[in-house]
Amino acid sequence: MQSFMETAMARRSIRRFESRSIEEDKLARILEAARWSPSWANTQCWEIVAVESPETLEKLGAELSPKNPATLAIAKGPLTLAICGEKEKSGYYKGTKSTKFGDWLMFDLGLLTQTICLAAHEEGLGSVIVGSFDHDKVNALLEIPDEYEVVALLPMGYPDHAPSPPKRRELSEFCHKEKFGRKG
Repeated sequence: MQSFMETAMARRSIRRFESRSIEEDKLARILEAARWSPSWANTQCWEIVAVESPETLEKLGAELSPKNPATLAIAKGPLTLAICGEKEKSGYYKGTKSTKFGDWLMFDLGLLTQTICLAAHEEGLGSVIVGSFDHDKVNALLEIPDEYEVVALLPMGYPDHAPSPPKRRELSEFCHKEKFGRKG
């Protein structure tokens, strides 16, 4: 088992997978880790649709934006998780938004999605977060109720390549002390 830092630094966005299926016990461990993701006031506003049917995966892949490099990861991969959020639940108190930003579901689903990606990497699987697709058509295809929204698609599988790490900003470029503009 890798340390958290090793896992965080080694995970990559993977867009090409081997054809083999993901074992149920691995997926169960990944989803168990996801279950423990933090959320606004523990609202756990998420729902996940696991898609494995080749026909449905092909249809999902067709709804990505033109030239999206993740199209084949969805259309030809073994599994895609549709990450859904319940609208006006997270960030709300008694039906009233509690922050300047209103619905907090994007933040909560980001935490959930990152947990899934790191847990998948820990299990020897690759994944890539996809947000550029026709949300309305995907909602209809997966029969998502109106009070929910598919926010991201997360294709997952055994990587068939190992990309090198992308360039990252140095801490000194984005970390400020006490006030914005004071570099530490």
